[in-house]
Amino acid sequence: MTERRLLIVEDDATFARTLCRSFERRGYGVEVIDGPDRLEDVARSFEPEYAVVDLRLGGASGLACVSSLSAIDPTIRIVVLTGFASIATAVEAIKLGATNYLTKPANTDEIEAAFARVEGNAAADLTAAPTSIKTLEWEHIHQTLADTGFNISEAARRLGMHRRTLARKLDKRHLS
Repeated sequence: MTERRLLIVEDDATFARTLCRSFERRGYGVEVIDGPDRLEDVARSFEPEYAVVDLRLGGASGLACVSSLSAIDPTIRIVVLTGFASIATAVEAIKLGATNYLTKPANTDEIEAAFARVEGNAAADLTAAPTSIKTLEWEHIHQTLADTGFNISEAARRLGMHRRTLARKLDKRHLS
């Protein structure tokens, strides 16, 4: 049996190390990088079949990593992990090529199951949970950020707020 190759893009070294060990025990060959800087070189040389990408990588967006990985290999199965799930980021991640989107903390079983789920589930539960004003604001901000290619200055202009105000709001509400 050939080894399955997994690329982990995660800036939290402890979490990345834990994921790496767990997937290695399951027979995966694993490469770990902490951000988008070396992504293309590692992806081209390692040729992963699977990827786990954190949504927030320090000051960078994991969505850019999803886009790059999909461009390199459209068949790669990408799971995006985030500490704060929003509809806007989930939609963008899927549009950019992610296979699935999970909230942290996600364990190895959940991630591996997410790799296997490539088809949608028409029987998914449609519970209507009320959305708070803060969540609606956050989703609107993040959708505007996505629309501007994560350009803070342009997003702030479109939202009608000062760039520093937007930066403070983003710092208060972690994306990872």
